[in-house]
Amino acid sequence: MSSASVEFWKLGKKIVGAGLNYKALCADRNIPLPTKPVIFMKPTTAYITQGQNIQIPKELEVKEDVELGVLIGKKCKNVKPSEGLEYVTGYCLALDLTATNFLNEAKKKGLPWDLWKGFDTACPVSSFIPKQKIPDPSNVRLWCRLNGEMKTDANTSDMIFSVGELISYISQYMTLEPYDLILTGSSRGNCQIHPGDVLEGGLEELVTFKFSVAAAS
Repeated sequence: MSSASVEFWKLGKKIVGAGLNYKALCADRNIPLPTKPVIFMKPTTAYITQGQNIQIPKELEVKEDVELGVLIGKKCKNVKPSEGLEYVTGYCLALDLTATNFLNEAKKKGLPWDLWKGFDTACPVSSFIPKQKIPDPSNVRLWCRLNGEMKTDANTSDMIFSVGELISYISQYMTLEPYDLILTGSSRGNCQIHPGDVLEGGLEELVTFKFSVAAAS
């Protein structure tokens, strides 16, 4: 299978997300920068690709976050931050969809919030981007438009923890395997989405995507 046609969403075993990983987002929320990565999980059943619709289940208030996705290329355990990029095979553009109304309630009560990050269609992704096309993942532009209006225009240079640091931290506790996806966090500008909306995103000039939003049947 050529790198251009890698269907990583069929091959990876897990999706690992990083929250609160942009300085601008923390500043907007008036919260201190985390001293360690904030990690959560999504199931691979959350994947969708262009041509499929985002489906919002009844009663969920969903916000979008556009993020750099990092794809692991080989088994990864207990690696140093300086070695992290050696385990990357490629990248993608991703949306981390979150049911904020139920997630915020779960946080207040100290309850798990996996369901509100991992509902079906909660991880739309672009096509695969070979590693060689992004020599420096700490300096790439990400953008997202909602119904044609720019909502997020950010750069990964604002990340608190780099790709290498995220891979290292996660691998201390959880073995990463080929085509596992790491979502590296989002900047300011995320907004609520509704059935009938259209989301468009891009990563530099390398890849774009478009997803329509519908009510779950």
